[in-house]
Amino acid sequence: MRVNSVDLELFRHQLVSIAEEMGTVLRKTSYSANIKERRDYSCAVYTAGGETVAMGDHMPVHLGAMPLSVRAVTRAFDLQPGDVAIVNDPFQGGTHLPDITAVMPVFLKGAKRASFYVANRAHHADVGGMSPGSMPMAREIYQEGLRLPPVMLVRKGKVDGDLLRLILANVRTPVEREGDILSQWMSLQRGEQRLHALSARHGKRLHPLLAALLDYSERMMRAAIARLPGGEYRFEDCLDSDGLTARPVWIRVCIALRGGEATVDFTGSSAQAAGPVNANLAIALAASMYVFRCLIREDVPFTSGLMRPIRLIAPEGSVVNAMAPAAMAAGNVETSQRITDVLLGALAQAAPDRIPAASSGTMNNLSFGGWDPIRERPFAYYETIAGGMGAHARNAGLSATHTHMTNSWNTPVEAFEHLYPLRIRAYKIRGGSGGNGLHRGGDGIVREYEFLTDADVTILSDRRERGPYGLNGGAAGRPGANTLVRANKTAPLRAKTNFPVGAGDVLRIETPGGGGWGEVK
Repeated sequence: MRVNSVDLELFRHQLVSIAEEMGTVLRKTSYSANIKERRDYSCAVYTAGGETVAMGDHMPVHLGAMPLSVRAVTRAFDLQPGDVAIVNDPFQGGTHLPDITAVMPVFLKGAKRASFYVANRAHHADVGGMSPGSMPMAREIYQEGLRLPPVMLVRKGKVDGDLLRLILANVRTPVEREGDILSQWMSLQRGEQRLHALSARHGKRLHPLLAALLDYSERMMRAAIARLPGGEYRFEDCLDSDGLTARPVWIRVCIALRGGEATVDFTGSSAQAAGPVNANLAIALAASMYVFRCLIREDVPFTSGLMRPIRLIAPEGSVVNAMAPAAMAAGNVETSQRITDVLLGALAQAAPDRIPAASSGTMNNLSFGGWDPIRERPFAYYETIAGGMGAHARNAGLSATHTHMTNSWNTPVEAFEHLYPLRIRAYKIRGGSGGNGLHRGGDGIVREYEFLTDADVTILSDRRERGPYGLNGGAAGRPGANTLVRANKTAPLRAKTNFPVGAGDVLRIETPGGGGWGEVK
């Protein structure tokens, strides 16, 4: 059945609207600030074969990795109508433990097998482990929290109460966790409803439209790669450390471009680390998909078809494809950003006028928790903090923005202070932190937290020793800094650290600026 371009474009937006509406339901029904305010979640629609056909405008680090979660679930279970499975195990389709993925089949009218799968991934503010927020300075995965292989949360529309009680018994904020998990289920149900309506609208044309959408994305990616000069392009960059040792953690890539196809080879990257900066194959895949999608000027459908011309090589046991029982908390948030920087640095050699200088290169992860004496309840909180965007050939970088693998919002000061026993003492742009150049890098952020009670705090950040690189003669952005002010005494903090605080202590986080682009004339 032939598909014309107008019908395909309309169909594509109808599918995307389903993923977006799933996200709206998840956000509006969730309990935690991390999902409701920061929007740290992603939703997508998959074919019966597990290929992505629609994504919401959510988190790149989630969306490129989620197909592996769907694949892990469908290998483990023959999902039936009304079933929902969840998974967070990084070695079975997950990325890091706070990200819980929920997968649900959609059976269209008269179908004996699943016609689609809908899935969402939400970052939960606590899933247990050795530190509040479940982003600890761990040496192995067992210290990071509750690890879920693919398990059935809902069977034929009924929640498995035993499983839910087991999960809630292992987290610090069970009421919040229950609300967020059930909101993920509600989101999937909305996706199911909308896919039934889409099927009723298109009838027999539905599957030809799906196939055409995947093929179109593939053609657009092949054309974008073919426009670049063929050859091999290499780049390397590093994380400051793994948090437990002082050694830098190197990520190296060779991108080979030939005839509309690309091979992305991470051979030569550091071995998996002692600390929690390890990434898995899903994260390397997500970063690669994001970067190559950015090469396409047009608003191309973000489907699995984009990756068909791209071959990924990530050696097992390396920091970009770590093996169990490696600690993984920061791989999803910090190493994903450095993988992105390295990929962009390599492609800048092939397309110097298309690729920006390095952005802040860290999500500046902050998590803390304890007992709230004002509200008389435990609390656990997690957030990422924006930085400067790298400049590019046409303009300066944006200041105070989330870049690349994160697409989250900030938690507004009013919501933050309403929910937690802290005050925000300062929240401002870090002037002059962007790298100099013909076009300046964007500036980072200064955010200060005053604790009103005792708490356990963890920071997982990077670019504290080396600023984000500039391109074409532009200067690097300023590195970030973490500082604790206690009893009017100021003490610098490491990029990755865990420490206790008391009432009156102030934590200051200064995020990196972006790199500059071009020599100043």
